[in-house]
Amino acid sequence: MGPSDSRPSPGLILFFVVAACAVAGDRPQPGDVTGPADALQAAAATITADEMLDRIAFLASDELAGRATPSPGLERAAGYLAAEFERLGLEPGGDGGTFVQRYPLPGSSDGGAPAAPNVVAILRGADPALRETYVVFSAHMDHVGTGPPDAAGDSIYNGADDDASGTAALVEVAEAFASLPDAPARSLLFLAVSGEERGLLGSRWFTEHPPFPLDRLVADLNVDMISRNAPGTIVLIGEEYSSLGPLVRSIATDRPELGLSVLADPWPEERFFFRSDHYSFARQGIPAVFFFAGTHEDYHRPSDEVEKIDPGKAARVARLLFYAAARIAGDADPPQWTPQGLEAIGR
Repeated sequence: MGPSDSRPSPGLILFFVVAACAVAGDRPQPGDVTGPADALQAAAATITADEMLDRIAFLASDELAGRATPSPGLERAAGYLAAEFERLGLEPGGDGGTFVQRYPLPGSSDGGAPAAPNVVAILRGADPALRETYVVFSAHMDHVGTGPPDAAGDSIYNGADDDASGTAALVEVAEAFASLPDAPARSLLFLAVSGEERGLLGSRWFTEHPPFPLDRLVADLNVDMISRNAPGTIVLIGEEYSSLGPLVRSIATDRPELGLSVLADPWPEERFFFRSDHYSFARQGIPAVFFFAGTHEDYHRPSDEVEKIDPGKAARVARLLFYAAARIAGDADPPQWTPQGLEAIGR
């Protein structure tokens, strides 16, 4: 997640200690479902803690050197994601029939170097009337690279939680949808951006240079920092701004096997709604929410290491994301802003 003008409030850790609760097992439990719901539950079960851990471990490895924008480590992350989306049979949505969309960085001209990658993949919907509309998943694959060493001499800011966790969820949700026997009605767009840590550069470029008209995007579900803090909660930033908030809450309630309580933003003073990639979509009028577990003492430090994440929590948040997207993708009525949301985005 991107920086703010002030450090996170000291009450963050205390908040999560108080909020912690008992958590259901990592794997979904058998539910009272039949028919298409069986397929959804089987697909959700492909999102596992072990796979989340493996993906986060690669993205946050020292070999990728903190994935700064730009850097060789970021390019390796982009290559890994593109290869995974291709393996899953998704369509490329980037430049020239590839999975990569490149954008110029500040200081470059005419699209020349230095430039940075976004990774764009599409799972085409099945309904002739809705397949040209899209539910977007976004997460940032970059972090802050290397910097001043800590007391142990570690100078690599690995960014395991921020945001290898959300990026891993992006791939796991794509794999779950790809496993369904039938595609959802709407199309799905999986977007791994870079430049978030430099001011939402990649997501802003994507929304200003989309591969199709923006009015075809019905919602953005953003995942950033989902693998730490209270195991039984996830905060939904911006839930009050659109119909996406009640929808996600209802799914968490209807699926107790996820073991997640959805919380409203307990830190309005931090203005988190304006600090991650969903805001690039919101400012264009696209309803958006941000799945977020809060900051911690390792935020933007070398100590944001894979050993400290909770892969079970990350997997359960990814399943919640999957179920929410399945609902949106199958609903003929797109999500809508609330009056409070329209005011927040200046409309």
